[in-house]
Amino acid sequence: MQASDRFNINSQLEHLQAKYVGTGHADLNRFEWAVNIQRDSYASYIGHYPILAYFAIAENESIGRERYNFMQKMLLPCGLPPEREED
Repeated sequence: MQASDRFNINSQLEHLQAKYVGTGHADLNRFEWAVNIQRDSYASYIGHYPILAYFAIAENESIGRERYNFMQKMLLPCGLPPEREED
């Protein structure tokens, strides 16, 4: 692998990280990563009607109620963030 290839790969990765929040970056901590994964999952469940219908049947709720529950879970999908250590 040449130096120019490495630069090209890094620049492509930086472009993706700037364009899409879920791809992460070097300063992303474990909690933020988990929140992104959970929110992406809930958004996918809401956006795909058959999956939403499956969850509604499994939990014996209406589809609208399941959609509402998933949207509520998107607010704090992993609970409150951990307290930051101050240097």
